[in-house]
Amino acid sequence: MTTPLPDPSRRIFMQGLAGAAALGSAAVPVGAARSADAPPYVPTFFTAAEWAFLHAACDRLIPEDAVGPGALALGVPEFIDRQMDTPYAFGKLWYMQAPFVSGPANLGYQLPYAPRDIYRKGIAGAEAFVQAKYGKSFADLDAATRDDILRGFETGDTRFGDLPARTFFAQLLNNTMEGAFSDPVHGGNKGLGGWTMINFPGARADFMDWVDQYGPRYPLGSVSISGETA
Repeated sequence: MTTPLPDPSRRIFMQGLAGAAALGSAAVPVGAARSADAPPYVPTFFTAAEWAFLHAACDRLIPEDAVGPGALALGVPEFIDRQMDTPYAFGKLWYMQAPFVSGPANLGYQLPYAPRDIYRKGIAGAEAFVQAKYGKSFADLDAATRDDILRGFETGDTRFGDLPARTFFAQLLNNTMEGAFSDPVHGGNKGLGGWTMINFPGARADFMDWVDQYGPRYPLGSVSISGETA
């Protein structure tokens, strides 16, 4: 039986986005990673219904395939839930003073909602949209339909009250990428699977000899800040 070849387009896409995500999630508390034999993670921010939506959405943003693990195997939902208990999630790292008015995209984010609020309003709005159109919850839909819905949120004009669906989608996508490619001490990138998929050295002290070598595979495995190795 012939093993299917990995889709090179997925690896190229992941390599293009993962570097920033690996470095951009330091707001999540260090020490959040669990051992392999630990009990299932119980969310502290998301409700059961929100947790189901988050799993179903993350699974479609980074699905498992022949190239590597998907968002669920990498622990992305856990990462995002832990992230919601950080200053970042409360908007303490953003300028959040009124007035909040519509403006051109070059002025940046103009809404009064911190990431926690974006998830609360966004998931509620997404579920209401799905129920009205399909009579089901998002998690109960097949993969292709979930893809169509997320694509519509990303590119369309759907609004959840005064929260544009595309703003919610962007928040979810950014945090999903962070969870897949951050250091495992932050709760995601389980088993360094995200780094292994893109051949990222991780927290090695020195790999400058390989920075400008395009094509050859890095010969050493990934290393976490904690000392965990792939």
